[in-house]
Amino acid sequence: MTPCQNLSVDFSHVDILHSTGASGYIGGDILSALVEKYPENTYRLLVRSPQSQSQISTKYPSVIIVPGGLDDIELIRHESSNADVILHTADASDHLAAAQAIAKGAIEGHSPDRPAYWLHTSGTGIFSSFEDEENTYGKRSEVTWDDLRDIQRIISFPEHAFHRIVDKTVLDAAASSPDVLKAAIISPTTVYGRGRGPCSQRSRQVYEMAKFILSQNRIPKIGNGEAIASNVHVHSVTALFIQLFDATLERQDKDPLWGSDAYYIAEEGEHCWGEVADTIGKIALEKGYLSSTPTGVLLDKDTAFELAGFEATSWGNNMRCRASRARSFLQWQPIGKSLEEELPEIVDTEYNRFK
Repeated sequence: MTPCQNLSVDFSHVDILHSTGASGYIGGDILSALVEKYPENTYRLLVRSPQSQSQISTKYPSVIIVPGGLDDIELIRHESSNADVILHTADASDHLAAAQAIAKGAIEGHSPDRPAYWLHTSGTGIFSSFEDEENTYGKRSEVTWDDLRDIQRIISFPEHAFHRIVDKTVLDAAASSPDVLKAAIISPTTVYGRGRGPCSQRSRQVYEMAKFILSQNRIPKIGNGEAIASNVHVHSVTALFIQLFDATLERQDKDPLWGSDAYYIAEEGEHCWGEVADTIGKIALEKGYLSSTPTGVLLDKDTAFELAGFEATSWGNNMRCRASRARSFLQWQPIGKSLEEELPEIVDTEYNRFK
């Protein structure tokens, strides 16, 4: 493997560590948009699977594949020490050792004259961490989390909260070396829409719900089905990453874009999980994908997990969020279809996968 070459401070041309996210849903969509907008840049992609390596190289012959995964800590540290921009989207929210390696490498390999930029993917599952103790799981909650208004609460969650220990690692690293490491966390809500990446184009939560309804002819609802979550199209998530990437090229180094409270929620709407389930059932019946009217089934958290996997547990989560930071500081605007508009295509996609 040829080591990365340190670059001079020329931000029209950057090195990128994209982690294994290049083969994933969000990471692949970001890669697609970046290569289209900045084809001249150097892309070094950490990819574990030989099949994914081949798919990515076929679609993007100019990228450099770095064989490895998130457990290859020294490799990640080395790549991070040389990359000008680090895009971390592969299991980024929960793999602590990889985040620690990125932080260490980025700080070791950079200086105030050539800072590292770290765009880190988290998730709004952190806001559902206390639902059991607050007895709101599966019920409607009026609590909303705003990434400007509530930022001090968001970055002060206890470490046992979902994703929090890795979030804290990122933000603490940025706070410890603010002139050397410019970090931002991007936290998508329920993501939907067809991705444009080379390997994975399918999201999870809503798609698994459609799969369940089509295969079981049942409408799943957790609790009373009234939990509400925010959502965002994958293209809108990518647009936020691109705007932050553009900020690195323009050397927009100052807070509030980066730093210990640079936590960006990505959302463009809300949905009630029970209503989404009802709508999917109605669409599937109208399209002739179901032979009879689906029946409702009430689930608790454990049963949902047993029947449909981890993603199904989100069908009872309240995750109501507001993306004020991106709208205020980057003038970010969502660009994708709404979830309601996308549901017929989601139903088609899941039916065609399993027919």
